[in-house]
Amino acid sequence: MKRILIAVFVLFASVGSVFAEQGNPNVKSIDVITFGPDGLLVIGDSRGSAVVTVETGDLAETKWTGKEVANIDQALAGKLGVMAKDIQILKLAVNPASHKAFISVRSMKAKQDVLLTIDGAGKIAEFSLENVKFSRYPLSVEKKNVTKITDVTWAGDRILVAVQAADKFAARIFSVLPKGDGTATCFATDTYHVAHQRWETNAPISTIIPYEENGKRYLIGAFTCTPIVKFSLDDMQANAKVKGASIIELGSGNTPRDMFVYEKGGKKHILVSTIRFHHKNNPAGPNQYWAARVDYDLLKETTNINDKAIWRVKGKADKDVTDRANIAPEYFGVQFMDKLDNTSAVVIREEKDGLTLRTLLLP
Repeated sequence: MKRILIAVFVLFASVGSVFAEQGNPNVKSIDVITFGPDGLLVIGDSRGSAVVTVETGDLAETKWTGKEVANIDQALAGKLGVMAKDIQILKLAVNPASHKAFISVRSMKAKQDVLLTIDGAGKIAEFSLENVKFSRYPLSVEKKNVTKITDVTWAGDRILVAVQAADKFAARIFSVLPKGDGTATCFATDTYHVAHQRWETNAPISTIIPYEENGKRYLIGAFTCTPIVKFSLDDMQANAKVKGASIIELGSGNTPRDMFVYEKGGKKHILVSTIRFHHKNNPAGPNQYWAARVDYDLLKETTNINDKAIWRVKGKADKDVTDRANIAPEYFGVQFMDKLDNTSAVVIREEKDGLTLRTLLLP
């Protein structure tokens, strides 16, 4: 009996992250957030080198009756009792179960990250992590903590995590199976950087989404300077170096921020928001924040990839030269975004009077 009890204890200890705990997950940072099914919140905690899932219980649908929340940075800061200059907005994610927007905010004074929510009437509230049901999945590369989590996404049966690590293969992806043993399988990415015209292992993946085609599953990543790349989940074995297929080059001098898939007029598109760090010398438009609408069917491409991938723009003049990817004019100034429903997105946009949270029609 004693041996059986010991064996049971070892089993539970080895898969402890699979079984949800009740309490405060004590995240050290809330750098990125996304949602899984049934209001499950997924948090990328860079300082804690972990991914944490939280059962929010946020399932009651909210209808967006308000058009905007002006000076959203001031409104969020006021909820925390500080000035707008004392906060940093980190990420926005819409819970598809409730359509409520969750915003990760860093209080520079308190040196603490908090989660605030906004419903369809514009009401701001804090989502407390004080007593929640959660699971934690540690991340490490060769027994060292990751340096930064850049994005997380829910991919059916798993969580995919894009990170930067302090080793020679700096761009890494983790695959976590919450219903498996909870182990975070790590692999390195090898990407053909179209604008740089070379293969790279250090290029940072800024934002990711899942993709499925003909029964096969993939991760789609958007990189700085700015290729969109497809990686097969079948190749994602522990400690492997996975070669991607670069599908399209959106233009040098940009860093992607958010990306999601939507359908309009019977056709699927990918919307990618970016910040242009070459804006001063070579602007893409009236604001350094801009977005591109990309033809979803490009993800099926198998011939015109890598060094043969198409470019959205060539040369110094940043103008679209292909109708497979083009600038979405109404999304200039959008710093954060996520899909609300089949017709709209919730965005935080830089406008003449300051930052405004509003809904925008999908382009």
